Amino acid sequence: MTTETTETAKKTPPTKPDAGVPAEYGRLADPFGAVVERVPDGAWSASSPCEGWTAADVLDHVVGTQRDFLTQRGVLDDPPTDEADTGPARRWRAHDDLVRGLLADPGVAGREYDGVFGRATVGASMLAFYGFDLVVHRWDIATAAGLEAHLTPDEVALLDRAADGFGEHLYDDGVCRPALDVPPDATAEQRVLARLGRRA
Repeated sequence: MTTETTETAKKTPPTKPDAGVPAEYGRLADPFGAVVERVPDGAWSASSPCEGWTAADVLDHVVGTQRDFLTQRGVLDDPPTDEADTGPARRWRAHDDLVRGLLADPGVAGREYDGVFGRATVGASMLAFYGFDLVVHRWDIATAAGLEAHLTPDEVALLDRAADGFGEHLYDDGVCRPALDVPPDATAEQRVLARLGRRA
């Protein structure tokens, strides 16, 4: 994905705000952060499954698109300056702390905006769209760094639902590469990743 997917976030179907948004976001962000912490310094320049991107590029995408979305929604008035020189792990921790702090405010998580499907909320979009990013790009970063990259059954289901939600836009330029063929005995994880143009 590219920063073009920030606009795609507006296509996220609306979901009612929920007091569990911070906890659910944490459930998705915790494993992502755990992988980021385990990436060796020298592996950030390794090629990722996202064509043309290194592991560091993938992290930059995750951080940058979340910030762009929050700024567009008026909940992040002064985005932090680029902390690339502090190292990827520290950059992620600072960003993650910022996002969790924002989503802990019901006024932020429940803030409505006009999306393609009608009224949506910041919290719902952070879970439905950016939650998808946290799962699939965790796999991308782990794969680039040579770390274990398995998905849980719940994460596989989340990716399938998200892919369904994208519909025909899933394979738009800057989203996912075309789906790959899989053998009949492929696992559910292999199938969903192949659907997203990735070979497990």
